[in-house]
Amino acid sequence: MGVKTLPTRVRRTHPGFLAFGLALVLLGLWCARSLLYDTFTLAALPLIWHRHHRSFYISARHDDFDVTFEKYDIHQTSAAPYPDRVPPVLHHISLGSGAATHSKWSEVRQSCLDMHPDWDAHLWTDESADKLVSEHFPEFYEMWTNYRYPIQKIDALRYMVLYRYGGVVLDMDLQCKRAFGPLRRFEFVAPAAHPTGFSIGFMMASQGNEYVGKLVKNLDRYNRHWLGLPYPTVMFSTGCHYASTIHAFQSNRTELKILAGPRENRRLHSLNGPVSTPIFNHLGSSSWHSYDAAMIVGLGKTHGWKLPLAFVAGVACAFFVIRRTKRRAMLRV
Repeated sequence: MGVKTLPTRVRRTHPGFLAFGLALVLLGLWCARSLLYDTFTLAALPLIWHRHHRSFYISARHDDFDVTFEKYDIHQTSAAPYPDRVPPVLHHISLGSGAATHSKWSEVRQSCLDMHPDWDAHLWTDESADKLVSEHFPEFYEMWTNYRYPIQKIDALRYMVLYRYGGVVLDMDLQCKRAFGPLRRFEFVAPAAHPTGFSIGFMMASQGNEYVGKLVKNLDRYNRHWLGLPYPTVMFSTGCHYASTIHAFQSNRTELKILAGPRENRRLHSLNGPVSTPIFNHLGSSSWHSYDAAMIVGLGKTHGWKLPLAFVAGVACAFFVIRRTKRRAMLRV
């Protein structure tokens, strides 16, 4: 006689537990919807940046503009015969100690003042910056004063002074080789960055520019300690990646001009590192870069920017879940 084999009893999960688990997942997604969306926008930048790029990259074909600047006089301070949309104002920012009083940076800044002798010039220091933010942007004052890293205050201030006064905002390490007049015909201009987006070290804008206003408005939304690291926190909350993301999600980017080189040299105006462009000698101080910057930039160079940004998205979500779990555990104690 054969031995009878008893049928294996299959355990089935009660539908109620499945429904409860699904409800918890949906609740978690709902609670994290803001973080998830903001992370998505930041991670999507390399994928959507070049949409309709011909409409906002300055070119001879679409704008009748010589991006090499060889046709323009180095002392041309006006866009004539085009109207000047950007007011004749220069802004330099020097918060904390050092840059404003350092002879090297003073000489570099003076090169820009000499190229624009009839323009108004502002050197924003701690005192004047604090007054500007408290009087004209009081809703952001507490956040601005409590930024974790000094460069975040400088970046945020760029957008505020540009929105309030218009003109040109410049890093202290940009030595001017020519005047900005030819570019004043555009509502907004910034140099293309590599591999995507643009640099905020040099920006021109009309007074009260709508896009610059959005850069100011969204500062609070993106004000997170991204991944718990300095470099992502700066780049994603106030820096180039943040500004480029807001640019990429505008419905009409035609007037938000990006200055790049001709097809054979697209990086002609890139301010990545110590370089010389048709407009500037960029001394490339990058003094705010921290220990994590080389690691993240290295990942981008080795694997392309999809991998590090996917990493950012995953870790940001994990960081959020861990933080919420800790808070709930503390509340139960």
